[in-house]
Order: sequence, then structure tokens, then C-alpha cells
Amino acid sequence: MASLAHAQAPLTVPKPVVAALAQVQPTAIKAHIAYLADDKLQGRQAGTPGYQMAVDYVTKQLKNLGVQPAGDAGTYLQKVRLRKAFLQPGATFAITGAQGAMPLTAGQDYVVYPGPELPATSVQNAPLAFAGFGISAPELGYDDYAGLDVKGKVVVVVRGAPGTFASTVAAASQDLSGILQAAARHGAVGLVVASTRAGTLPDLKRGTYSVLGPNGKVAASRTFAVGSRQQLYAAVNAATLQRLMQSAGLDTAQVFSSIKSGKPASAPLKTAVSASAKSTYQDIESYNVVGKFTGADAKLRDEYVVHSAHLDHLGITAPVQGDSINNGAHDNASGVACVLEIAKIYSKLKEKPKRSMLFVLMTGEELGLLGSAAFAASPTVPQASIVADVNMDMPTIIAPLLSVVALGGQHSSLLQPVAKAAAYMGITLEQDPEPEQNRFIRSDQYSFVTAGIPALHIKYGNKTADGKNNHNETVQKWRAVTYHKPQDDINGVFDFEAGKKYVQLCFLIGYQVAQNPVRPTWNKGDFFGQRYGRR
Repeated sequence: MASLAHAQAPLTVPKPVVAALAQVQPTAIKAHIAYLADDKLQGRQAGTPGYQMAVDYVTKQLKNLGVQPAGDAGTYLQKVRLRKAFLQPGATFAITGAQGAMPLTAGQDYVVYPGPELPATSVQNAPLAFAGFGISAPELGYDDYAGLDVKGKVVVVVRGAPGTFASTVAAASQDLSGILQAAARHGAVGLVVASTRAGTLPDLKRGTYSVLGPNGKVAASRTFAVGSRQQLYAAVNAATLQRLMQSAGLDTAQVFSSIKSGKPASAPLKTAVSASAKSTYQDIESYNVVGKFTGADAKLRDEYVVHSAHLDHLGITAPVQGDSINNGAHDNASGVACVLEIAKIYSKLKEKPKRSMLFVLMTGEELGLLGSAAFAASPTVPQASIVADVNMDMPTIIAPLLSVVALGGQHSSLLQPVAKAAAYMGITLEQDPEPEQNRFIRSDQYSFVTAGIPALHIKYGNKTADGKNNHNETVQKWRAVTYHKPQDDINGVFDFEAGKKYVQLCFLIGYQVAQNPVRPTWNKGDFFGQRYGRR
């Protein structure tokens, strides 16, 4: 990627913009983070009073900057209806085959998930079929459903993707929403996700989350195929999977080797499942915060460039070293602070860019990208008018920002403004040092991608001042003691000068897109453009 920065004409930045960029203050970034990560916000879990305090804070900040409201009905808020589903006692799950009933223990061998839309679900003697990774991508030469009849059946899948897939395509192919939809499209009535490693199954006592659309039906979920009559979603452990494969005369190691090499190995399992579940719901109101600066061009002002970050975090959980409040200073008070400071740069420009700028702080990211899914599907501006999203999630400002990765950049023309902005700032543009982390699909930019909108997630790179270029090792050690733990608070490791550079870089990316008369486009023949791009 770095070579691209030298293959283009250098970025020319107007003097008023240079002056506004110079006014970014590391102390302001710190102040935003300190407030949002304060104990009194109780970890900013979506739908809680602490999250509402965060909503009130960012709304006030946007208003003070002169950012116009761009939410529902002339406000800064877009209501997001979250559904928390709980499984009632008495759920059943039984597998039978030629040898009779398979002995299974709830919570150890299997878990049944609550149904977020159907209060009562049931399958009786539904045949099981193994469908590999559950991927149906004939355009990539791989289809786990080719030649496999799953109508009226329950599909068993394992997580993963063929080794032949590019890293971001592999990550997207593992998105549970897509796997559920593929099963439903092929006529399956349920899905069972099987573990391939020894370990515990998910504890569902705290419920599962989905987002509801205006019609009261599920609009986005990681456990339900939207628009289907799905009757079962469950998980089984590796030992149960092994028994299922043996009952069908399948060599598990051989099957795994085959699908990893890109050769589907789907097959009927010669067993059937009967299951029933009843679910109860707690519907919660939460909010995305949306503001805008109107563009200067009479035509292009009706198009929008989005700067986004998620506002929520994990709330209060079991204590770790005596602390139970997950303050989320880095994740993602830092990203929110960056969006606010980008808005501040725009507030200082007498002449706004040609396109309008949209600042979106979203709920429910920690629950499965639900706030961004709600916004991308039903934005507060016409969906077709959104040309790009530059997302800021956990920029990890713990060391000097010498290089960055543009997650998703290789799929669209957005890589060009990234390269120009990075070169202008003397920042190296690198390939993803940790593609196995699947970060491209794990944050809110992916909701925009699946709505057909080119999007980026700007992350740290590997470059270090000592020339060892092993920054990812430092981050890995830091994450081990901090990520998704109460230790992620304002007293942790921060480099606010790196935060300043990150704000300036992301501003320059969005500013170029806003100034360019040509809308960003998916690269010709690109997987995401073909699958999700606007027609």
C-alpha cells in the first residue's frame, strides 16, 4: 500500500484548512475521553442511564460547535430499538440416529439460543446436514450448498473460511448474519454452529440482542435470519460435532482439510434433531447521535461523507482485580473523541467542503454492530446520498502514530485519499499486520459496507521509532491486560499526540472525499462491490 502514496500527485491543503488542523489539541481529546470513561457513566452500556449521559455529552458538544441536528424530527437523536431475548426454562434439544438418542447435556454439549422474533419455536425430527463453513459464494468458486439439499433441514456448520480467500473476504464470509441468511435461502429451518476446539459454550443468561425495525420485526441480528421463519439456532461443542460426523461415516480431519483447501465436503449427517424453545423479551430504547455540516456546493451538498464511532461499551460485569466498571476509555471513548475533534476542525472552516459532513455516534456496537446496522439500513438522510464512511473504533493511541492500516481500503477508491493524507502527514501506509483478527467485519464500518457504501476503518500500523517495526506486539501485550476489561480507563497508557495525528489524518481523508466531485467507487470486480454495491 505504501507505494500508492508516491504514485499520485501530492495533496494540496488550503491554508485555512492547514490553520484549522494546527489547532487540534491533545488536551481536548483527553478531556472527552476522561468524561466518557468516568465511573459515573457506569460503562456506557446501551440503553442504560450511563449511556444516556454519554448521549447528552456528545449532543452538547456537537451543538456547541454549531453542528446542525441530523437525527429524527429535527433532533440530534435517532431512536434505535434493541431487543434483549431470554430463553425460558424448559427448552429441549435432542439428536437421534440409527443408534437411538445421543446423550447430551445442556450447557455442556449444547446451548439453544432464544428466538428474537418468534416467541415459540419448534423443530421435530428435522434431518441434520453438514454444510462446511455455511458459505455460499459461487462467484468465488466455493459453495458449501452446491449439491446439498437442506430444505426443511437443520444445517450444521463450523466457523472459518477457505484458505484460498483473501483475508477481508474470509472475514466477511464468516459473518454470522450472512451464514444465517444463506441457510434460510436454501430452505433450512435452523442452524447449529459447531465448535472445532475444546472449550466452554456461550453463557446466555444475560440474553442475546437484536435490533428492531420500524415495523417491530427484527431488522438485524447475529442469531436470526431476518425475514425468515427460522425455528432453531444452537451451538454444540467439538465432542458433539465429532459424534455427528462419525454417525455419518465422515472423517472429521479429512473434511476439515478439504474445506480449508477450498473443496466443499458437505453431506447429510444421518441424524435428526428435535428442539423447542420459548423466549421472552425486554425491548430497550437507545440512540444514535447524528449531526451535520451542510456542504458548500449547491449540488453536492445533498451527498454526505460520514465520520463515525461507537459510543457504547460493556457496562458493569464481574469484577477484575476489584473493579467491575468497564469504562471503555480506548474502546471507544477515544474514537468518539476523535469524531468530536474532527467536527471541531470543520467548525473552524468558514468555507465548508462541497459535500455535507455527517457525524454519527452509534449505540450497540458491542452487541453486534446493531446501532450502525440500524443507521445504515434506515439512515436519517437518504441512503443513496451517503457516499462513504470513515470509521474510528479504538484507534489504540498508546504510542507515536508512525504508520496506519486502512482496513477495507483495498476494495474501493477510498484508498487514494488515505494514501494522499498519509503521505502529506509523513505517515506510512501498511498492510494489515493482523489479518487473522478479522477486524474489517468487527466494527461499524462493515454495516455501511453491507449497505453498499464504501467504508474504511483506520487502524494503527507496525512502524516504531526504534526501527524494529513490531508495534503489533506491544498492542497485543496491552490488549491482554486492558481490552474489554475494567482496566481500560483514563489511568491507562495513552499518547494524546498520537490522537492528534489520528484526528488530522481522518479529517483529511474525509475532506478529500467531500471535495472530490466524483463519488467513491468499489474497485472493478471487487467482491464487496459485486455482493453489496448499489445497482
